[in-house]
Amino acid sequence: MEGLLKLSMLVIVCMLVSAPMATEAAISCGAVASNLGQCINYLTKGGYISPGCCYGVRRLNSMARTTTDRQQACRCIQGAAKALGSRLNAGRAAGLPGACRVRISYPISARTNCNK
Repeated sequence: MEGLLKLSMLVIVCMLVSAPMATEAAISCGAVASNLGQCINYLTKGGYISPGCCYGVRRLNSMARTTTDRQQACRCIQGAAKALGSRLNAGRAAGLPGACRVRISYPISARTNCNK
């Protein structure tokens, strides 16, 4: 009986601890940077889009399942774009999903409202 009580308490504690994590599970900017890192050369210098870049675009798109995930990914992409500044070619950035045959629900642009 005592073992059953301990097991029940452990299950309850795990549920209480994991519940907030499930509701706050947004994509991190580290994950965005990791997935899009191989695209930087193309986005700043042009030329060839590497298979690793498109793999990262597809992977990031599959990770962004919820509205919260997509909003966070959008914010991270905009932050990275600002960090690159004038080195970033906005046209190549906007066309990257299509070039990698990935459909996304919002345009890649500095003017995109990530809250919508």
